[in-house]
Amino acid sequence: MEPVKTILNNAKYSSIFFAIFVLLASALSSANAKIHEHEFVVQATPVKRLCKTHNTITVNGQYPGPTLEINNGDTLVVKVTNKARYNVTIHWHGVRQMRTGWADGPEFVTQCPIRPGGSYTYRFTVQGQEGTLWWHAHSSWLRATVYGALIIRPREREPYPFPKPKHETPILLGEWWDANPIDVVRQATRTGAAPNVSDAYTINGQPGDLYKCSSKDTTIVTIHAGETNLLRVINAALNQPLFFTIANHKLTVVGADASYLKPFTTKVLMLGPGQTTDVLITADQPPSRYYMAARAYQSAQNAAFDNTTTTAILQYQSPHHNNHSHHSKGIKKAKPVMPPLPAYNDTNTVTAFSRSFKSPRKAEVPIEIDESLFFIVGLGLNKCPKNFRARRCQGPNGTRFTASINNVSFVLPNNVSILQAHYLGIPEVFTTDFPAKPPVKFDYTGNVSRSLWQPVPGTKAHKLKFGSRVQIVLQDTSIVTPENHPIHLHGYDFYIVAEGFGNFDAKKDTKKFNLVDPPLRNTVAVPVNGWAVIRFVADNPGAWLMHCHLDVHIGWGLATVLLVENGVGKLQSIEPPPVDLPLC
Repeated sequence: MEPVKTILNNAKYSSIFFAIFVLLASALSSANAKIHEHEFVVQATPVKRLCKTHNTITVNGQYPGPTLEINNGDTLVVKVTNKARYNVTIHWHGVRQMRTGWADGPEFVTQCPIRPGGSYTYRFTVQGQEGTLWWHAHSSWLRATVYGALIIRPREREPYPFPKPKHETPILLGEWWDANPIDVVRQATRTGAAPNVSDAYTINGQPGDLYKCSSKDTTIVTIHAGETNLLRVINAALNQPLFFTIANHKLTVVGADASYLKPFTTKVLMLGPGQTTDVLITADQPPSRYYMAARAYQSAQNAAFDNTTTTAILQYQSPHHNNHSHHSKGIKKAKPVMPPLPAYNDTNTVTAFSRSFKSPRKAEVPIEIDESLFFIVGLGLNKCPKNFRARRCQGPNGTRFTASINNVSFVLPNNVSILQAHYLGIPEVFTTDFPAKPPVKFDYTGNVSRSLWQPVPGTKAHKLKFGSRVQIVLQDTSIVTPENHPIHLHGYDFYIVAEGFGNFDAKKDTKKFNLVDPPLRNTVAVPVNGWAVIRFVADNPGAWLMHCHLDVHIGWGLATVLLVENGVGKLQSIEPPPVDLPLC
């Protein structure tokens, strides 16, 4: 018996030592966690693009705005002062905001806007997320120019799960109007028509060589022969999914939306607005200049879109770091190589790309489901109200464009935020009767009866119990036109367990679910004329906006709010509101 007793005692002590070690390790990593303080001044700044100067809304006079760099576990404290003439809020896209929903940012959902002359300090900790996220305005169309990268590196002294890149470069894909974007959306709201499309796409704020008055400021990304570098690609465009590629170079995808992926190699990326993708690129080509290029993936038929192409230049540096050498001068004069890009409507390429995404190891996907939701997403047309003149109904056949989830076109409150109303128990701001499934079942991707084209406006949320295991089927519809919708859920990451085309069929399609290693994302590109299924655990109390990240669609009402109730005790409850939360 004695040896057994000794073994048991040793096991007991070693487990105690292990527990102490784990506690010390976590205490050390907490001790290394930093607080990063920043000041954002939102202001009008002269910005010249396409030969013309506009008074553009920026942060700190920069377009794009400042890149924030932190480590996993760090805290951000960002004081935002509004010196512009519009209301503003800032959203930290993809940050989980555990119990800190007051810092999430969507206007009238988690806060009232910061009025001109006002300020608000966003405070939150980024925990358990590594990779590339971004921040942007979440008020009207200000995010057209008010955005920047948020880079989250591993905790100090912890490595990447891939070979350490020599250099890292954020690549922000944007969209530029040769006009004031706020005027563009206001005009569309007045007329009921679709807003004017953009005049250019941009890479790190610059349109590139294929646009007028743009060549001298084209973005140049340098690389040395033989190096492997990390590109952090962000689609910050307002209304357009984009293809991205680099001439003659392969891209190894290693992460997306601040979650690591099983690495895979591709020639082209597709990012819906809001999505990020981390790729490794090796300088294994003859030293020269190669175009990076991005242009539209346009899945909506017969809809106007910006069909231009933005470029930046990947420029090889001389291996001897001597930029004055004859060789370097030759490279700088070389005409960049242009890559082929997929056709605008190349859905096959998009499907092959999205199906390559897998988590690096077995994922903690909810298997048992407590809340099964079925959301149909798509456009609609409102009949012209009797008191409106014809000029206010310039949609198809004298209608006004709208959009909805489950036939509810979301209307924001305007005198208090949904989270404040929920926290303080203020009645008549929103209702909690958002339908768990479509009120009418129909052939979603077929020829839809015109009687189903006009949704009902409402400020409706769907309640979820804390800790509930949730599945949502997101189904595109062919009302007006089918389209690829990038659906973003605030406050959460989720597993994309399946996607497909046509109408979702639970009997047939459930067999296709990947419950082993599905990717973890915060924005899912719901396939055109198809569906996607996501799963997550509702472990973050608060009011969380779920919406299409094409801003034209959120304005039309393609949104809802998931209201996650508090659990038990302080650690499962939302924190009290900050004292400087803006008042309406």
